[in-house]
Amino acid sequence: MTDDPTPTYETLRVERADGVVTLTMTRPEKKNAMSHLMFRELLAVFEDVTVRRDDRVLLITGEGDGFCSGADLTDSSAAASTQGPGDSVDYMRLVARCALRLHELPKPAVAAVNGVAAGAGCNLALGCDIVIASERARFIEIFSKRGLVVDFGGSWLLPRLIGLHRAKELIFLAEPVDAAQAAEIGLVNRVVPADALLDEARAVATKLAKLPPIQLSVTKRLLNQSLSVSMSDALEFEGIAQSLMFRTADTTEAMLAFAQKRDPSFRGE
Repeated sequence: MTDDPTPTYETLRVERADGVVTLTMTRPEKKNAMSHLMFRELLAVFEDVTVRRDDRVLLITGEGDGFCSGADLTDSSAAASTQGPGDSVDYMRLVARCALRLHELPKPAVAAVNGVAAGAGCNLALGCDIVIASERARFIEIFSKRGLVVDFGGSWLLPRLIGLHRAKELIFLAEPVDAAQAAEIGLVNRVVPADALLDEARAVATKLAKLPPIQLSVTKRLLNQSLSVSMSDALEFEGIAQSLMFRTADTTEAMLAFAQKRDPSFRGE
């Protein structure tokens, strides 16, 4: 837990209101391509949100007409950090830490995809728990056209989201998927008009922020591990988690609010 003021960043804008942390990538001239610095700053924000008690939900979007066009291959600091094999490994471990920290964030993450989401930027969006896309959004696993392999968790995310064969098609062919097709195959949760995107995403984030944070965190963990455990193990984990929930103040508050016919107020206790 920290009461420190929100830090300032060079490549990101971070705003806090009513439990929702809005993270906006601010390199619109590059369609928010992720420089070496942005990867470090994203990692710092994910770690900051993790420890701040009042942060309930993370909302990620991009400034301008693009969400994120992937890693910035023209970034001189990134290029310098990948000159030798050891340097390349260190750089990719930073990318991996960033992806894993988002995946393991113990709070819901919502992506508001306002335009192109390519490569690592595509997988940044898909790594969130709920993905809301503008009708102008496009998703592309661009890696093969750059002579690269999929990264930022795409090899793990895509098969789980849309199945192995569709994942191979998207990654091998590196063809763009528009918002409507993304919704049809299960890449995104919903598609909205461009001028309604942030309002819709904030409405979803605000609803999540009003729910019991401990229960959401544990539920997220149960769902994230669901494809790697047996039914028997899943039931055991559910039972242990539920027994702990019965002892939280928020569960007591939910029961009282139901009995008193009022909206509950959850404090994360």
